[in-house]
Order: sequence, then C-alpha cells, then structure tokens
Amino acid sequence: MLNASWLETFTVLCETGHFTHTAERLSMTQPGVSQHLRKLEHQVGQSLIAQQGKSFSLTPAGEAVLAIGRARREEERRLRELIEADDPKAGRASIACSGSFAMLLYPRMLAMMQDAPELAVHLEAAPQAAVLAGVLEGRFDLGVIGQDPAHPRLDAEYLGKEELCLVLPAGTQTEMVTFDQLETRGFVAHPDGYSYADELFSLNFTGSFSGADRLRVRTYVNQISQIPAPVAQGIGYTLLPRSGVDAYSGKADLAIASLAKRKYHELWLVFRRGRPLSARLERLAELTRDVVKELAD
Repeated sequence: MLNASWLETFTVLCETGHFTHTAERLSMTQPGVSQHLRKLEHQVGQSLIAQQGKSFSLTPAGEAVLAIGRARREEERRLRELIEADDPKAGRASIACSGSFAMLLYPRMLAMMQDAPELAVHLEAAPQAAVLAGVLEGRFDLGVIGQDPAHPRLDAEYLGKEELCLVLPAGTQTEMVTFDQLETRGFVAHPDGYSYADELFSLNFTGSFSGADRLRVRTYVNQISQIPAPVAQGIGYTLLPRSGVDAYSGKADLAIASLAKRKYHELWLVFRRGRPLSARLERLAELTRDVVKELAD
C-alpha cells in the first residue's frame, strides 16, 4: 500500500504546482516535500513528475497516483462524515445470542428498523462459544452470553438474569410437581434440554432424578421456535429459559411450574475492548437491556 503521508504530500504538490507552497500548506520544509516525493517514486518504482525549471508536469504514473490520492481523500472525507454524524439510524450492526433470547429480541429489532431505512442489523442465534469467537473475530459487534468471559480483549456488562423454567401445558397442576408426574408426561427434549434438566432437576428432585440421560423422552425437536408446541398441545413437558417461553406465540397455552428451588442464568453483553460503541450499537445495546429487564419483571 502507498504511504499515506507521502501520497498526501504528492497530492498537495499537484494542487499547488509549487514545492514552496506545498511546504507552507503542510508546515514542512521544502527539502521535506522533495524527500516525500522521492520516497513515493521509489515505492511506485517510476518517476511521478517531469521537471522543467521551477515548474513540472505529471508523468502517466504521476497522473495515476494523483487519482489514487484524490480518491483516498474522498474516502477519508466520507469516513469522517460518518464518524462525526454517528447516526443511530444508519449503518450496519450485528449481534449474536442464544436461540431463545433471539426469539424475544428479533421482533424488537424489527420495530427499531421500521423507522430507520438506512439501518441494517444482523442477528445470529449461536452457542455461547460461537458468540464469543464471533465477537473476538469482529464478525459480531455485540454478543449476549451466560457468564462474564473475563477475556483480556473483551468488555462485559452484566445485564441481569432469566429463570430456567419447567414448562407444562396450561391448566395443569403447577404446584408441588413431582418427578414421577413429569416422567408420566414425558420430556419434550431439545439440544440444550438435557443440560437444563441436570441443572434444575438436581436441585429439586434429589431423591428420584438420576441424570438427564435417563429421562423418559416423549419427543425431540431442535427448532427453538417449535420446542413449546407439543407442550402447548398437552404433550409432555419441557425446560426453557424464560425468553424461550415469553417469545412463543402460544404462550397462553403454557404454564410454568412453581419449584422449591429456582435456577437462573446470567446474561452478559460482550463487545471488543477499547472500541466505544457507535450510536447505532448503543441503540441496539439499549434495546437488549430493555428485553432483559422485561424478563426480570
């Protein structure tokens, strides 16, 4: 790549047509201007000007380099305008989170975009490890995960927590639920369901629960939006974070059991350290904070 400082000196030289005037404009010495020109010519590998006394004309290579200098100026001008304006309703933003949280967040994101035609937002549902990797690699601007990553290249903000819920069909008994009753119903299993069972059932059914791998499975589904569907139709029970329950369109057909010991998952917002959030990212972060507050209500 061409040296930006030498390129700008050459561009100003072409505009003024004079070494002394260029030096004055750039607060340099005249020998400094000549040195920048020689270094740029060495980098390009060709002469950029043909001198005639105190004046000069551009060589074909010089004309090509001048075009690059002007184009780079225009790009920098547009960049400065974008940074200075920092419009919360324009530009690109990306966020990654769990599938259940994505179901709750996405409708809010669509509402945010309705009055912002210049705003493009990417949402990706991914496992926690993929969220972290994506933020570190710059593929995601923001991530929502279940713990403080304590990573030297990331900043983390505690958002709150959401309950891990035992989900039953509406109208069924939700008080004093026993493990035998759940086994009779059967488990609506899903990829995260087994770890959820180990977390929640180990707390509440210590005498009868012997591990998620021994649960009676009634059906299995790996589409997050479809996990509550069998339960809503009276088939089995399942385990989901509160966001997965609240986001389900048939929420009225579900009930959450009251357990003696409740389990919560933390929610953390993560982003790369040392990079202040732009207005659009701050707007997206604030939307995420609001969603988490709703989960706690």
